[in-house]
Amino acid sequence: MIIFLYSIAAAAVLIYLPFLVVGYARARVGYDTSAPRAMFDKLPPYAQRATWAHQNSFEAFMIFAAAALMAYVTSVNSSTAAVAAIAFVAARLLYSIFYIVNIPLLRSLMFAIGSLSSGTLILLSIIQATS
Repeated sequence: MIIFLYSIAAAAVLIYLPFLVVGYARARVGYDTSAPRAMFDKLPPYAQRATWAHQNSFEAFMIFAAAALMAYVTSVNSSTAAVAAIAFVAARLLYSIFYIVNIPLLRSLMFAIGSLSSGTLILLSIIQATS
């Protein structure tokens, strides 16, 4: 199903969504090209959270990309798999938003949905490969 490849591409783009917020905040506080990482402590709290959301997006993406590629390679073809792929992308978008605006409960819920989506794709791939 091509949805797996599209969802990987969308998830890759979403990694950088929080970084746009970081870039905005860096511009407001005065970007220091000689020490960009040292600027972290000067950033407002929302930009610090955006940095953490950006970093976490890399971590979640690696697992999801592997899971979606497993589903693609094993030819998983079910509505459950398609929903899992779409749910991951939607959950990660909302995860970043909830992280930046500081709503921890909803952020954690979106993290759980994303993780469950990746796990579902892995499980469906294993089932498909062994049948």
